[in-house]
Amino acid sequence: MTKVQVNGSDRTTLYLAHLDLPPEAVDRFTQMAGTGEWPLKYALGATRLRESFVDVVAIRDLGDMTLSQYLSAAYDVPARALEQDRARIDALTGHAVVLPPQAFDATPQELTIAPPLRLIGSYGEARPTARGANPTSSAARGQVGVTPPAPRGSGNSPLLKLILAAIALILALVLWLALV
Repeated sequence: MTKVQVNGSDRTTLYLAHLDLPPEAVDRFTQMAGTGEWPLKYALGATRLRESFVDVVAIRDLGDMTLSQYLSAAYDVPARALEQDRARIDALTGHAVVLPPQAFDATPQELTIAPPLRLIGSYGEARPTARGANPTSSAARGQVGVTPPAPRGSGNSPLLKLILAAIALILALVLWLALV
């Protein structure tokens, strides 16, 4: 068994595990049953796991794409984060389970990963690039991020006059009907 501490506030770490099961047993293991039983959650030792974020990958379905290329393309994991384990990741066969940080629903927990799962590693997703420096020209100074105030109406809009005239006509008609 492998123990892993998941930080509930981490939004960048993706976990990759290999699933050692025959293909016919994968769906029953990885999908939550109608009774609420979920063998994958138990094998991870997870207290909270969101099924919609668990990605079970049939490696043969990737075709010419390697699993490391899939992780980079689908999850934006930087190539340098995978470099140390690339050969081991790309040598996997069968099924892999990809657990992005959203799968843990921002819940801190200790995973106790047990067979038929085997933890391959954890990898950081690409972080957003930092904003550039603020413009320094005199034309831009004081204008970055400032929304100009909305123009004030003068009350002389033709549409406004039409709406007010229609309301006045309706009120006059209702008043006339009430008196008759």
